[in-house]
Amino acid sequence: MPRYYEYRHIVGFEETNLVGNVYYVNYLRWQGRCREMFLHEHAPEILDELRADLKLFTLKAECEFFAELAPFDRLAVRMRLVELSQTQMELGFDYLRLGGDDLLVARGRQRIACMRGPNGRTEPVRVPAGLVRAFAPFRAATVGQG
Repeated sequence: MPRYYEYRHIVGFEETNLVGNVYYVNYLRWQGRCREMFLHEHAPEILDELRADLKLFTLKAECEFFAELAPFDRLAVRMRLVELSQTQMELGFDYLRLGGDDLLVARGRQRIACMRGPNGRTEPVRVPAGLVRAFAPFRAATVGQG
């Protein structure tokens, strides 16, 4: 069984720049979409908590690029849990252009803090147990415990 969650996407023209390759900001959008679809599929109870007062604050997002993508390239965004602390998670993302060679085109990370409370007065809280359980099968081989 793979130790990653996979979101698949086909690149559209609207995601490219004037040169014809994918505009860099879309890689971060795909990270967000991958994370959202993971919650939808593996942790629907967390969606209810998000509608209440749970907030998942993205503290840091990054992406390193190795090759270009173009319209109609088939893409797999593979997400893993890299680190888990009491109140934060770090997720890793591999972007692969699918085809005969499944080329790694980019690699990214996100650090997320779990918070609760009204806007302006949010406080850090433990990563919800439902989220920890949902990520259990998708942990990187060596997950840091903070």
